[in-house]
Amino acid sequence: MIPKTFKEVIDLGDGREISIETGKLAKQAHGSVVVQSGKCMLLCTVVSNYQAADVDFLPLTVDYREKFAAAGRYPGGFFKREARPSDGEVLTMRLVDRVLRPLFPKDYHSETQVMIQLMSHDETVMPDAMAGLAASAAIQLSDLPFECPISEVRVGRVNGELIINPTFAQLKESDIDMVIGASEDSVMMVEGEMSEISEEEMVEAIKFAHEAIKVQCAAQVKLAEAFGKKEVREYEPEDEDDELKKKIHDMAYDKVYAVAKAGSSKKERGEAFFNIKEEIKATFSEEELEEIGGLVSKYYHKTEKEAVRNLTLEEGLRLDGRKTDEIRPIWCEVDYLPSVHGSSIFTRGETQALATVTLGTSRDSNIIDMPSYEGEESFYLHYNFPPFSTGEARPIRGTSRREVGHGNLAQRALKGMIPDDCPYTVRVVSEVLESNGSSSMATVCSGTMAIMDAGVQLKKPVSGIAMGLITDTETGKYAVLSDILGDEDHLGDMDFKVTGTSDGITACQMDIKVKGLSYEILVKALMQAKDGRLHILKHLTDTIEAPREEVKSYAPKIVTKIIPGEYIGAVIGSGGKVIQELQKETNTTIVINEDPDTEEGIVEILGTDQAGIDAVIAKIDAVMFKPEVGSIYEVKVIKLLDFGAVVEYTEAPGNEVLLHVSELAWERTDKVTDVVNLGDVIDVKYFGLDPRTRKEKVSRKALLPKPEGYKERPPRNDRGGDRRGGNRDRKPRRD
Repeated sequence: MIPKTFKEVIDLGDGREISIETGKLAKQAHGSVVVQSGKCMLLCTVVSNYQAADVDFLPLTVDYREKFAAAGRYPGGFFKREARPSDGEVLTMRLVDRVLRPLFPKDYHSETQVMIQLMSHDETVMPDAMAGLAASAAIQLSDLPFECPISEVRVGRVNGELIINPTFAQLKESDIDMVIGASEDSVMMVEGEMSEISEEEMVEAIKFAHEAIKVQCAAQVKLAEAFGKKEVREYEPEDEDDELKKKIHDMAYDKVYAVAKAGSSKKERGEAFFNIKEEIKATFSEEELEEIGGLVSKYYHKTEKEAVRNLTLEEGLRLDGRKTDEIRPIWCEVDYLPSVHGSSIFTRGETQALATVTLGTSRDSNIIDMPSYEGEESFYLHYNFPPFSTGEARPIRGTSRREVGHGNLAQRALKGMIPDDCPYTVRVVSEVLESNGSSSMATVCSGTMAIMDAGVQLKKPVSGIAMGLITDTETGKYAVLSDILGDEDHLGDMDFKVTGTSDGITACQMDIKVKGLSYEILVKALMQAKDGRLHILKHLTDTIEAPREEVKSYAPKIVTKIIPGEYIGAVIGSGGKVIQELQKETNTTIVINEDPDTEEGIVEILGTDQAGIDAVIAKIDAVMFKPEVGSIYEVKVIKLLDFGAVVEYTEAPGNEVLLHVSELAWERTDKVTDVVNLGDVIDVKYFGLDPRTRKEKVSRKALLPKPEGYKERPPRNDRGGDRRGGNRDRKPRRD
């Protein structure tokens, strides 16, 4: 018997719909929904343990996976099953996690898992845009303590018109690709890439998305009410002691405020804060600390946060002594590494990134193989964040989700500025060597300079800045902070990163922690970010004003040549013999791809020696060489035969033709060597295919004057019979 189901439908306003259904699948989960648009279906489940974990944070895991069966495909690899998540899946997990996590109670510490799976794929629907909706809807159907429903949508803009959840085809034409997460009354997360749009256009897109999200939040409420809203579970809250809290505040506040105001370095400030905390702990006995040590630490950190925030709001000063709109000192350098194709160092305050660029062919492109998307990236960026960059020692267990996310943000910031006709595959690697505030934006800056240093003709340089916000809802005071420190990231109400050229925004990432942030404050923050971006951009262009005109001498040069499809096989040769020998002889890398639209061959020749590249081009031209009837060509004698000479076109080495002995001279030639010898270079005229022999015909004598009194020999059938007496009467054959 099929169980009763409950369903809500959301109208996207252009004929498309999103449905949310529950009651049929995964009923043992604490909450489960199926979200569908077209043929795309996501199953989302949420489960949270009833016992709290022995930690002082929320152990939340958001997992998003795309099943290959959803697209009717097999997974790649030997084992033919889904393995570790792809970068695309990790990025979707981060988008959902960043909106959900702040809405759980601060003192809720139970192990919680939100699992989202793509079960059916539709080529016109982008499933990641519905993952946030699915996660929130499943939580609304559970008994988990959660503040309010949220949702996420993607916004595109095609021909000036904003679109909610654009299709793959629409997104290719769009100049905006943003994912916005919000509740009914507050925007909480923004991430995306743009084609140099203005701050006002960005805010307009956010407002447009928020209106659609309000409809999706209302649909979740209606579904939960129809299904039967569950009572929120009871859980053991954290211990609180108001008297102890006041005591710690009174002991620490003034001391912390004084340290914060001193404008010291990260190390000095950290040691000073540590000493204050230790002094406070020393006022308690060991027995007391064993019982309330956790509360002492918690209340101290709350006091520290309050003091630092108040310093900024009341005096306009920050932890390192800067004003709110002041950027830390910057120094840059390019061409630092002697053997890479491009390199740069960007240092801003206590944050430093070293970027390298590697140039390659299409064979080096990044292959993306997901059920929802297959393709290649000819520009990609990898970001590494080793523990020494923050003065720590910890295990390295592969690429973290944070590294994937930060690298993706920097890649999105830069990729629109790579020329469409760039012949190279470009890989940028950012090594974060020091970190105290926005290493991802340092990666954008170092990446820009390294790309220019490599000789890639970047359309425009890109810079990035991380901004913060501190607000006081009671007094209405707020402060927008430019170029935030790591500590300011944790204590602020908004962390947003903006990248762009001098003409507009290319990428952004925002996490808004305060409810009901006004668009007026958001616009002000974005305009202050613009001033900071342009300040940083000047440092970049002062270091390297424009891309180098050529790649470095030891970097590979690349030449792209288009050939007719009929010659692809000839250039490759049987079993790849021609192309392999050519690569070996010229010390080049040759890649041939077929254009599916024109069926032409796209030949990429990569090498450090221009002579080798020229030799490859000459060989390809030789393979494609077609002499024209009536034209005169220079040839070289490469072989002598009794009945003629084999000659090679000098402009197309390897292309040979027989020069028959009868075409050497007007006079009778007994020996070929009477006229030409091996290695001689002569001119011949091309006559095309000889109708009698069906072979190509060339002639030397056609270019020579006829001897005086020369008589043409009559055609063979007019010479009084052939050698076998072809014109004589034959007797009838006897049977």
